[in-house]
Amino acid sequence: MKHDNVESTMTSDVVRAAYDTPFEEIARLLSRHQISGLPVVDDDEKVIGVISTTDLMVHRSGEEDIHRGFNWSMLTSRARVRESKAQARNAGQLMTHPAVTVPADQSIAAAARIMAEHRIERLPVVDDDDRLVGIVTRRDLLQVFLRPDAEIRREVIDEVLVRALWLPPEAVRVDVRDGVVTLTGQLPRRSDVPVALRMARQIDGVIAVVDELTFSVTDSRSGMSEEEFYGDGGRRRTL
Repeated sequence: MKHDNVESTMTSDVVRAAYDTPFEEIARLLSRHQISGLPVVDDDEKVIGVISTTDLMVHRSGEEDIHRGFNWSMLTSRARVRESKAQARNAGQLMTHPAVTVPADQSIAAAARIMAEHRIERLPVVDDDDRLVGIVTRRDLLQVFLRPDAEIRREVIDEVLVRALWLPPEAVRVDVRDGVVTLTGQLPRRSDVPVALRMARQIDGVIAVVDELTFSVTDSRSGMSEEEFYGDGGRRRTL
């Protein structure tokens, strides 16, 4: 039920750039290796930024605006970043920073959530010293996360409800849509709730877990209100 870690899925031979790698060389690297982005590293192999084909397109379109005499002084801070990229001559000036990275021992599920949250396609993988050791892409994760919803639902019921919590399969309603699991119903004990949520998240193919659970008996944290226990005062949470 536990996810493999990122190290088992990543590509170790990473195409990378240094801070002073020229713009033209970056374009050649992306084209030659048919990739959509690459990390930028310092002299110690630590990731200091990332470059994507989007950054290159911003550079080209921005150059055209500059050549037309576009008035950048009237633009927002985001547009000023575009201006800077448009005038970039090397990787350090063109890259997006700080870089979003993931530890090599992190779970595949966690890596997928990071990609979704940041809307990125490629994720540099680092060791304990934050040095680049690999890269993982959305395509690398597809095999794990292309599980049918019905298959995920069966495993949640069997592994979480029946085997872990010793409950009948129908004790909690389990709905799965596009990898998002929603648990609805009443568990016997308050302490069962975090167990159910945590274990459901560990099922291969689960993108997130929506909590719509209640409980019959408060068997832990008895001095806390339900709102304090849940942390946000809400009855619905996505983990």
